[in-house]
Amino acid sequence: MSALGDQLKAALAAGAPITVERYMEMALADPQYGYYMTRDPFGANGDFTTAPEISQMFGELIGLWAAEVWTSIGRPIPIRLIELGPGRGTLMSDALRAARIVPEFRAALDVTLIETSPPLAQMQYEALLTAGAPIAWKASLADAPDGPAIILANEFLDALPIRQFERRDGQWRERILRLDEAGELAFGVADAPEPYLNLEADEGAVIEVSAAAHRFMFELAGRLAKQGGAALFLDYGRAVTGFGDSLQALRAHRSVDPLTEPGECDLTAHVDFAAMARSARAAGAAVHGPIDQGEFLRALGIDLRARALAERSPDRAAEFEAARRRLVGKGDDEMGALFKAMTVANRGVPPPPGFQPSPAKPE
Repeated sequence: MSALGDQLKAALAAGAPITVERYMEMALADPQYGYYMTRDPFGANGDFTTAPEISQMFGELIGLWAAEVWTSIGRPIPIRLIELGPGRGTLMSDALRAARIVPEFRAALDVTLIETSPPLAQMQYEALLTAGAPIAWKASLADAPDGPAIILANEFLDALPIRQFERRDGQWRERILRLDEAGELAFGVADAPEPYLNLEADEGAVIEVSAAAHRFMFELAGRLAKQGGAALFLDYGRAVTGFGDSLQALRAHRSVDPLTEPGECDLTAHVDFAAMARSARAAGAAVHGPIDQGEFLRALGIDLRARALAERSPDRAAEFEAARRRLVGKGDDEMGALFKAMTVANRGVPPPPGFQPSPAKPE
């Protein structure tokens, strides 16, 4: 068992309650043992691979998307380009490189990266040394400078902690951690029912609520409603609120028990995009989407970009096509349908690229 796991066992043995929400907070962000605070989780040698690491095409298209949004909101100077959870800095690096074809946009940029992990912040710094734009690091969106903003968030919401509630004997009870008969971590439910949940559901049904995500979305949407701009979210999840246990853990690109080695594996949950949209609208913002990531990237021109790269480097044509397919395809190991794209924007912003009505394109 990991050091954090031993801490959790000791706390439970002493009678301290630990909800699924608290468990995710500790496993991912504990200052000493949290998963994101101690390592580089990305790539072949890590635990998972994100879209920017699959292909340069992803970040390039996002950079051009940002430039078009800037034009649509009146080309404000400066424009705050903010990325939430920037990983290794790959997306921002590719986005800034692609944005060079719009020199006025590049000149107007003031970039802020929202990052709490020291190892990842260092990697971002090294990746963006030659980016040619002023870049600052902040710990939270509240710390970012005021003003019209374009905000990018790829696989950010899925790491925010969730609460889980399970239907037991006709009542909803919050899922918690407990110790089993062998003294190992296990899931259980609270003794007292949750008084504010009145949804009808089958016995054993699970519903997930992310108070942290709702608070964050309300903050972000409120900023955009008052100060202008748009935010693009790309993440895996569902377009409609529903039941189901989506908590999962990854280690070395394989699914593992979420209670295995706390702090040593990634924990995520599917994003409830419908719930996020409700919070954004309640804060005064407009919402576009969610739509499938494949549909979004195709509307931005990923098919043409893949062909152009293949023509420039014929020896890598198969590589570019495989990356394109993984980003837009709908198969089991592909991201096109599982991942969604959604924009939250000031109500004065027209539908941004990718969310404008267009004829359906064949697979």
